[in-house]
Amino acid sequence: MADSLETEALWQDFHRVVNMTSAELAAWLRVRDSDEDTEPLPDEAGTETGQRVLAILQKRRTDLTDDDIRVMHKVVDTVGDLVDMADEPEPETAPEDTRRRHRLMTLGHDPLKP
Repeated sequence: MADSLETEALWQDFHRVVNMTSAELAAWLRVRDSDEDTEPLPDEAGTETGQRVLAILQKRRTDLTDDDIRVMHKVVDTVGDLVDMADEPEPETAPEDTRRRHRLMTLGHDPLKP
């Protein structure tokens, strides 16, 4: 029972920090990986973690694997380390802010999204 409660809490935390829809994330991963000459296949675009987040967004909580739970913990912790959720959204003022935003978006969190 405690495991189920922990998974439910993680599920809620994950969906709180991942504020992009699966369509938004998939589009971002494709844009992020494309260049003038090539564009990756949709299923291969983005980082491994970005692809895992996308896959989790398309699942029901009851279908999560142990690997999904590991990735969810990683995403919640990483976004929590990079973002003060109470102060979002923040304006971008410097190139490092843009890099930070892009890194977060690869994890499914757009800091400028309301």
